[in-house]
Amino acid sequence: MGWNSWNTFGCDINEQLIRDTADSMVSSGMARAGYRYVVIDDCWFDPQRAADGSLRAHPQRFPSGIKALADYIHGKGLKFGIYQVPTEKTCAQRGGAYPGATGSRGHEVRDARTFAEWGVDYLKYDWCSPEGTLADQIAAFTVMRDALRSTGRDIVYSINANSYHDEKNGAKYDWSAIADQWRTTEDIKPVWRTGNPNTYPMGVTDIIDVTEPLRDWAGPGHWNDPDMLEVGVYNVEGFPGLTDTEARAHFSMWAMLAAPMIAGNDLRAMPGEIRKILTNRGVLAVSQDRRGVAADRVRDDGDLEVWARPLAGGDVAVALFNRSERAARITARTGEVGLRPGPHLVTDLWTGRKSVSRGELSAEVPVHGVVLLRVRPLT
Repeated sequence: MGWNSWNTFGCDINEQLIRDTADSMVSSGMARAGYRYVVIDDCWFDPQRAADGSLRAHPQRFPSGIKALADYIHGKGLKFGIYQVPTEKTCAQRGGAYPGATGSRGHEVRDARTFAEWGVDYLKYDWCSPEGTLADQIAAFTVMRDALRSTGRDIVYSINANSYHDEKNGAKYDWSAIADQWRTTEDIKPVWRTGNPNTYPMGVTDIIDVTEPLRDWAGPGHWNDPDMLEVGVYNVEGFPGLTDTEARAHFSMWAMLAAPMIAGNDLRAMPGEIRKILTNRGVLAVSQDRRGVAADRVRDDGDLEVWARPLAGGDVAVALFNRSERAARITARTGEVGLRPGPHLVTDLWTGRKSVSRGELSAEVPVHGVVLLRVRPLT
C-alpha cells in the first residue's frame, strides 16, 4: 500500500511536492490505515549520468538529493520508492517529454547499489519500449532482480512488461519467480471503461476483465498488479475522473483482486469523501487479508456480476458488482460463494450495516457500483 506520483503529476514533480505528500500521508490518516510507500515515478533524475556512470537527482527539481529525500520519508515512518527502466530510455524520455537516455540497461548493478545506498525500499521497473521479445524481457527483469538481491537491502520489485509494447506480456507470463508484483495491463486512466482489450488507455472494467483470469498467479509475496488507483484523480488527458460511486467500486474490486493499493491522487488537497474511500478499514482488511487469495467471478449475468474472495479464518468477501447503466438488484446464494448452509453475519463494508443471512445475499446496487459484503459463518 502506498502512493505514486505519476497518475496526477506526471513529470511535474519536485522535492517539495514529495515531502508535502509524505506529510499528508501521515496527517490524512492514510499512514494509520496502512499506506507506507511514497514512490516517485519518472522524471526525477538528471538527464545525464555522472562521469562515473552513476544516476543522480535532477539538480533543480531535487536539490537536496535522493538520499536526503528518502531520509525525510523514513523519518515519517514511511518507506521510499523510485522509478527506472530496463531499456535505454524511460517512458517520458521515449515519448519526448523529458531529455536524455538514462535507463538502466548496462548499468543494472551500479543502479541497484545506488538505490540501496539511497535507502530505496521499492523499485518500479518499467519496460517502456516497443522492442524485445518475451525472452528479452525475462532476461532483463531477471538481471535487475539479481542486482537488487545482491545489495542485501529489502527492496520491493515491481515490474511492467506492457508499456509501449505490442505484446502485453504482463498477462501472458507468470512473473512470480522474478518480481514481487507485475503489471497485468497497459496504463490505467480515470475512466470506467474504454473498451480497449489491452491497449492504451485502459479503464477500470477493462483492467478487471484482463486480470480476473490470472487469479491463480496471486498469493503472498507475489501479486498481479492491475495498475495504480485512480480514486480522486481528475482531469487527466481529457478524462474528468470517476464518480464517487465508481471510485468505491474501483477500490472494492482492487481489494477483491488482491491488488497492490497504490494511490495516485493529490494527497495535499484530498476531498473528504475520497479520504473516506481510501481509508475504509473494512475494505482494506479484505485487500490485505493474509491468506492472499484473489477473488473469483462466480457469476456473470452480463453487466451484473457476483464475486467471492475467501479470507483467512473462514470469512468470505462478496462483491455484488453492477457494471450497467441502471440500478439493479443482485442476489446470490451463500452456497454460490463458497459458504456452507447455516446462518451468516453479513457486514456491508461501505455502510457498516449488519444483518443475518440464512442463505441469500441481496442488495440494490447503483449504476457502476458495488455492494461489498463480508460474510461470516455463525455456526
